[in-house]
Amino acid sequence: MTNPATMTMDFLMLDSGAIFSEQTVRGGESNPRAKVLDQYDLHSYDLLGAGHKFLIIDEFIDQELMAQQRERIRAFLDQGNILSFGGHLFRSWIPGASAFIPKTIHSHHDYLVTVGDHPIFEGVRSEDITYNKGVAGFFSRGHHPVPEGAEILLRLAGEEPITYIDRQSSEGTIVVHAGRNLLNYRQSDTSTGRIGEQFHRFLYEEHERLQQKQRRASV
Repeated sequence: MTNPATMTMDFLMLDSGAIFSEQTVRGGESNPRAKVLDQYDLHSYDLLGAGHKFLIIDEFIDQELMAQQRERIRAFLDQGNILSFGGHLFRSWIPGASAFIPKTIHSHHDYLVTVGDHPIFEGVRSEDITYNKGVAGFFSRGHHPVPEGAEILLRLAGEEPITYIDRQSSEGTIVVHAGRNLLNYRQSDTSTGRIGEQFHRFLYEEHERLQQKQRRASV
């Protein structure tokens, strides 16, 4: 049995403290490899030396604070690490990312999510993402314009890209989703319950790919 005291804290999850945030309850305390850090302790935290592989940030984060920390976030990525953000950007702090654009809605059909062919969403049905208890719009209500070369995973009905992977804007990998933390899609009686585990698996596989890339570059 693995001793929790010797586990590496692969995940750093910034806790916004918002009442609706699920970082601590579902993303942090339930993950023995995660450290949950109050967002306002980030300025004094050893982000580059703590050995984390993944920085997970949800939609309730203080983006003014993140803008102040943009250089450290960039340095974390350039170590060959991964940033995952779920939410609506309105300040510039993620390399390559643009501000969120709300979607003009005429009917619930405008919220229809098109699922691409990617392991994170393998086996996930479009209708299960689009509708929650018969109501559309919970999963995403707009998009972020993607940086050049980004891989688009999900789109809204008008082809707006709502989830993308950016491997070009830094030496790491950036996942931006115009909705909630993808790791929290676990407990569900629909196919959306697959997303959290599959995203978790993707993060580790992607981090290993990044480390191999850096090892080859250093030879």
